[in-house]
Amino acid sequence: MSTDIIKFKAGSPMADTLRMDRMPHIWCPGCGIGSEVNSFADAVKRSGIDPKKLVVVSGIGCTGRVAGYVNFDSMHTTHGRAIPVATGIKLANPELTVVVFSGEGDLAGIGGNHLIHAARRNMDLIVICNNNFTYGMTGGQVTPTTPGGATASTTPYGNYEYPFSLPFLMDAAGATYIARWTSMHSRNVTQSIEEALLRKGFSFIEIISPCPTLYLRRNRLGDGVDQLQNYQDNSILKHGCDTRETAIDFQGKIVIGKFVEKNKPSYLDAVDKCCIKLVGDDYQLYGKTIPEREAEEKAEKEKIAARRAAMAAAEAQGETVASVSVSTVKKALANAAKKAPAKAVATPKAAKKAPAKAKPAKKAEAKAKPAKKVVAKVPTKKTAPKAPVKKVATKAPVKKIAAKAAKKTAPKVAVKAKVAPKKTSKPNKTRK
Repeated sequence: MSTDIIKFKAGSPMADTLRMDRMPHIWCPGCGIGSEVNSFADAVKRSGIDPKKLVVVSGIGCTGRVAGYVNFDSMHTTHGRAIPVATGIKLANPELTVVVFSGEGDLAGIGGNHLIHAARRNMDLIVICNNNFTYGMTGGQVTPTTPGGATASTTPYGNYEYPFSLPFLMDAAGATYIARWTSMHSRNVTQSIEEALLRKGFSFIEIISPCPTLYLRRNRLGDGVDQLQNYQDNSILKHGCDTRETAIDFQGKIVIGKFVEKNKPSYLDAVDKCCIKLVGDDYQLYGKTIPEREAEEKAEKEKIAARRAAMAAAEAQGETVASVSVSTVKKALANAAKKAPAKAVATPKAAKKAPAKAKPAKKAEAKAKPAKKVVAKVPTKKTAPKAPVKKVATKAPVKKIAAKAAKKTAPKVAVKAKVAPKKTSKPNKTRK
């Protein structure tokens, strides 16, 4: 029996994205978090991003356990501190794609201050919020999103607090991508996460999810299947809806869709713009000039496009996204690497440092290359080719003296070859 389980885990279509050695998971039957994680893993494959540059950060709660099941670099943080930790990771290495996966109690409750300020700054993060209207792991207390009138352990006679509408809150705070779905709309969840992974700025995706153990049972709403049926009956699709109209009443209508998608400079882009005004063209973020980082981003986009093309080709041949072979993706990446300009990154530094090195002539002489290479580069000196030098070295000692004399004259040739830049240095003095 154990061997069958091992074969099943190894042959699972999610074996590359989930940690199969930790299965089965701890989530209750009927919980929506499992389908959300499956949609997330599918979106990562479809997006074409490099899994080695993906980091998943989560907080405390049922949803916070996601970081322990994904087969990526991940961090399980303390209660309410998932977003500041994710912000630190992004600032330390901007090349990483950082995803925060947590619940509404962790993100909008104790972590609410971090949530609104990350949206205000337009940090380059993807925040996936599982909203089940309760603190499912710690006893079923009322949360910032619990609908009015719903029963919780801390409001046994019904919730009398005014709940948050998270899309409205995020829109007011400045998020540039906002969407809401339910755990029943798994394909839409996958599509939204895929879009968020491929864009810059603060992206917020809310997923309404059933909690059969505490919220549904305490409010006598049946099991997880009953709640999914409720989502199907009461969900209203409104893309671009005014976020002021996205409030959720107890067992009422749920407005779903992609509400906000706009572009504005991310936090790091704003840092660049400000520092360039102060420092000028010599400003470098993380030791790289802006042209260098733009060249790297362009190369990464080409790799992503190659991965996505490999996925599309596999789907056209009847394969599922999860079963796409690694060799197919590697071939696509190899073709993209051939097309990418390898020397594009090195040009900006050379252009900036050239005027500074052209001033001292002595340094040019000290860095002169060996005689053979210099003679080969000078087109006018046809009398000293490489072939005669080799023949002389193999014959009588008298000819060795001639070879030494040729070497003595070689540095003079090198000096003449390097004297040319002095003519170009005169305009620099006139500029000064």
